Amino acid sequence: MQAHELFRHLRMPELGDVRQYVRTLPTNTLMGFGAFAALTTYWYATRPKALKPPCDLAMQSVEVEGSEHARRSCLLNSDEPLIYYYDDVRTAYDIFQRGVHVSNNGPCLGFRKPNQPYEWISYKEALDRAECVGSALLHRGFKPSQVQYVGIFAQNRPEWVIIEQGCYAFSLVVVPLYDTLGTEAITYIVNKADLSLVFCDKPDKAKLLLTSVEKGETPVLNTIVIMEPFGIDLVERGKKCGVEIFSMREIEELGRANRQKPMPPKPEDLAIVCFTSGTTGNPKGAMITHQNIVSNTSAFVKATEKAFIPSSEDILISFLPLAHMFERIVEVGISLFYRTIEIYFFLQNACLLNPSDTHYSFLPLAHMFERLIFGQANTSLKRWMLDFASKRKEAELRSGIIRNNSFWDKFIFHKIQASLGGKVRLMITGAAPVSASVLTFLRTALGCQFYEGYGQTECTAGCSLSLPGDWTAGHVGAPMPCNIIKLVDVEEMNYLAVKGEGEVCVKGPNVFHGYLKDPEKTAEALDKDGWLHTGDIGKWLP
Repeated sequence: MQAHELFRHLRMPELGDVRQYVRTLPTNTLMGFGAFAALTTYWYATRPKALKPPCDLAMQSVEVEGSEHARRSCLLNSDEPLIYYYDDVRTAYDIFQRGVHVSNNGPCLGFRKPNQPYEWISYKEALDRAECVGSALLHRGFKPSQVQYVGIFAQNRPEWVIIEQGCYAFSLVVVPLYDTLGTEAITYIVNKADLSLVFCDKPDKAKLLLTSVEKGETPVLNTIVIMEPFGIDLVERGKKCGVEIFSMREIEELGRANRQKPMPPKPEDLAIVCFTSGTTGNPKGAMITHQNIVSNTSAFVKATEKAFIPSSEDILISFLPLAHMFERIVEVGISLFYRTIEIYFFLQNACLLNPSDTHYSFLPLAHMFERLIFGQANTSLKRWMLDFASKRKEAELRSGIIRNNSFWDKFIFHKIQASLGGKVRLMITGAAPVSASVLTFLRTALGCQFYEGYGQTECTAGCSLSLPGDWTAGHVGAPMPCNIIKLVDVEEMNYLAVKGEGEVCVKGPNVFHGYLKDPEKTAEALDKDGWLHTGDIGKWLP
């Protein structure tokens, strides 16, 4: 029989027939059908959904016309890189002002003394203190200028951000110092940047600076401001070598008594000089402008705008040193949306705080997670269960699903998630490589959006970033929207651009303006066309 003849003899049941049939069914059967329908509806409504990528993941970058095979982000509508995301945000000063506005004077900076609850400084209080600090600097002779540098020699704490914003409010330039530079390098930086004033967190750091002055090594330094309590003996020691010692409170009170109207910077003005500690020679001071900071921050916002919707309840863990440009970009940029938190005792504080956003340099953290997870899998059965659960969640990853509420999360991975507070929604790793296996495992175990990027201080922080929905590992993503990237031949190592291999070169509004007072090193890093030569070897992936 032909198909059309078969269908001609078939008759669809009438609605009345269906009703009659349903009436003949037992009550238990009807209840079973109802339960099945309800479960099906519930499953459909609550089933895990893959995060929608912002573009075709098979084509995350496109070639820029007439540019020696340079490539740009596919998220852009033209070959012009992204400079800013919000029309009213062109400088790091503007970013903080936006934070004041969008937070409605919400919590800005948090800190916690040992065995004490968290305390919060509101945006307006932070802004008020920052303007007092800046006013005090002007009262003591500083002028809004691109050659007025202010040193900050401190670990992560609220005062660091307050001082930084005080400098930005009056167009002054921040120069971070940090312990691992070493005494010789710190002395070099004080002289190179003509640091007449340095903020220190502890008296010991002030003593280190005073020793250099006493030896005649840093004659330019004449003022030290200390955040923590110190004795009169330190003040007397400073007087003997011509250095005035102030407390942080004294500086803020001086500024409050001599309040000045902010003199905000322009986008092209310097914001920070970040000295990089090389393996040989003196550190180099990368000159980073406000436009550099805004463009790099805006690029991350652009890349994740549809995948990550910030909340006023989101909190950032400040983990990397604030002297690190990766940390600066994340923490300054976070004011576009929500508040920040300074943290000192990582795991303990994270449990207490329940943060929802964090970022890391991965070398120390990967080992910590490894001990935390695998240390508990101390039997063959537990190791098998951990491996099985990881593979189940890995299968979800491959389909684009990121979640922390699966069966495996509740019974296997809940401890590691709880160790970070249980509410982490987003993580970023950079500044150090992480193996593909470790990154994949952590994505499954933590169940949050987890991005990996690549960059260096000279391109402000990042120049490439993995995209939402691309949870594969072993790569550092596509060019960020703020820059274009090309590869150039390194013939002596047989890396050729025609093969998609070579030295990574970056160009865009996030690329630095050179090294402070070092035209020779600047010429080595930046060519005449504005390309930053990173010195790193890269490869385009299909």
